[in-house]
Amino acid sequence: MLASAALNPSCSFSRPRWPSDSIRFHSSTPAAAASFGSHPRSASRSFRVRSAATKPAKSPAEEDWKIKREVLLQKRVRSVDVKEALRLQKENNFVILDVRPEAEFKEAHPPGAINVQIYRLIKEWTAWDIARRAAFAFFGIFAGTEENPEFMQSVESKLDKDAKIIVACSTGGTMKPSQSLPEGQQSRSLIAAYLLVLNGYKNVFHLEGGLYNWFKEGLPAEPEKE
Repeated sequence: MLASAALNPSCSFSRPRWPSDSIRFHSSTPAAAASFGSHPRSASRSFRVRSAATKPAKSPAEEDWKIKREVLLQKRVRSVDVKEALRLQKENNFVILDVRPEAEFKEAHPPGAINVQIYRLIKEWTAWDIARRAAFAFFGIFAGTEENPEFMQSVESKLDKDAKIIVACSTGGTMKPSQSLPEGQQSRSLIAAYLLVLNGYKNVFHLEGGLYNWFKEGLPAEPEKE
């Protein structure tokens, strides 16, 4: 599941779940095991390490997709296709908020788009983050991501609460039910839209089909200017 979440932007983004939400360190030698058992202070040190590796409390971005979807529907967040998004951008002063990683944004993005990445490369070095890096590396993924804790702060510094926003990511996801996906499928842009409406943004749209469709349709795009 972890590999899937890291490779597929449309997947649900959640932290990998360990059997006890902690890291266990076991000695491989009887002598070391005996030494461990004879020193209570060693046991205390082990307990502190395990506590440091405990998974942090769930953030709003990690809320169940079913709940996110209900909120998005209640707040009347509407999905628009790429051509409608371009029209809204040109004629109605909508801003495209590109929540892809910064490196992807720099390669190509719609002109005038603003980038605030909702997920970033893992930066911290707590025991939990080290464990997550190891889990990604196990699947051959050496650029594991984590939720960007400064996402809303960055958005608020660039867009006021009355701004007309179209949130975009790579694939878009969907709120529309289907036979195979009765609750649609979440994506980075839908998670971002959820966070925006939770924080008081009133004019939030979602880019159906994502920027993959934007580029596929040959709509205007440009690289980041140096």
